[in-house]
Amino acid sequence: MLLNSNQIQEIIPHRYPMLLVDQILELEAGVMATGLKNVTANEYFFVGHFPGEHVMPGVLIIEALAQVGAVALLSLEGNKGKTAYFGGIKSAKFKRKVIPGDTLTLKTEITRSRGSVGFGTATAYVGDQLAAEAELIFSIG
Repeated sequence: MLLNSNQIQEIIPHRYPMLLVDQILELEAGVMATGLKNVTANEYFFVGHFPGEHVMPGVLIIEALAQVGAVALLSLEGNKGKTAYFGGIKSAKFKRKVIPGDTLTLKTEITRSRGSVGFGTATAYVGDQLAAEAELIFSIG
């Protein structure tokens, strides 16, 4: 483990219940990051999504991927202390349900950046199964 949740919170402003990354396993500042989210039955969103069949909302999987990308971008010396905001989400696809007991491996690669805007590709896996993928746009402020 490279970073635990307390260390992640030193880089990005997210806190419970919106911090959706438990660990960062790999980090190359400004280039990529890989993180983990252990999905448990105690997650707040399972109260209503869905009673009787708990499924992690796709939008929260994308948010977790964005948080991993934000760690990569905000680890750059020039971006420390800033916030990474969503600038856009393109081509989001969901391939597998994410349920309690799953461990999401979240990887976001920054493919290019221009000024305060960064672009990345993001994938979420459960084991070797693709759960979600998207192209993300970040705005650093």
